[in-house]
Amino acid sequence: MWADDVALDAADRRLADWETSLSERAARARALSTRLRAITGTATSPDGTVDVTVDSNGLLSDLRLDERIRQQSAARTARQITDTTRAAHADLLRRVDDATVETLGAGDPTGQAVVDSYRRRMDPTEGEPNARR
Repeated sequence: MWADDVALDAADRRLADWETSLSERAARARALSTRLRAITGTATSPDGTVDVTVDSNGLLSDLRLDERIRQQSAARTARQITDTTRAAHADLLRRVDDATVETLGAGDPTGQAVVDSYRRRMDPTEGEPNARR
């Protein structure tokens, strides 16, 4: 009977460890979710005429145009806004990656899935073999 008691105690410890592990992972996932909702990405065009901020979903949340914009063509301004928005998306992705590693640790599969999800949203052509770039 002693062997059964030892096995039962070992099983009890494994279950308790598993429960603790799940609770800790859930707490880290909640912390990451909170951090990610607060993250933004920002970028400025090389000549400083366009400033873009995107929210945690990658949506444009702020656009600032310097008065010097009036001295250039609308096509150039549009290109600068597009390019600067892409740079803000890249900044957002870097910040998401940093927050994920800090919160969950490097190499965490859940963290990698989160970062991959952001990467796909920031660049929908990511991973498409015939995507035009």
